[in-house]
Amino acid sequence: MAQQPNPLTVAQLVRRAVAICDPDDEDADLGEFEVQLEDDDEPVTAVENLEERLALAEEGADVLLEKPAVMMATVVALYLANRPDELRADPEHVLRLAARAEWKGDPPDAAGLVERPRSGRLSGRSPHRVPRL
Repeated sequence: MAQQPNPLTVAQLVRRAVAICDPDDEDADLGEFEVQLEDDDEPVTAVENLEERLALAEEGADVLLEKPAVMMATVVALYLANRPDELRADPEHVLRLAARAEWKGDPPDAAGLVERPRSGRLSGRSPHRVPRL
């Protein structure tokens, strides 16, 4: 009989969401968000209110809730929790779908989701991966 794979933990989920949002591991705020849940070995499917748990970690990393990268990592984590089949998908694809799922294609300005100029860098914003909606 085949063994079932280990269930996805909250720590693994957040680690993947942060890696999608900050592939070069340069954002200290995202590092702080990840640290908030790095020891959370509870399976995602066993968490009664994942949204609340992620919101508390988000607030721990961004008290004023104004940092776009942390906001987006939370959104990506929630999306991946509901769509674990997308864990290994292209990061740009995941970012785009997570933003659409959360904000119905109309993200708030605070999310930092703007189209990239052709150079690939965001003008006036941090260089995090940002989906084109």
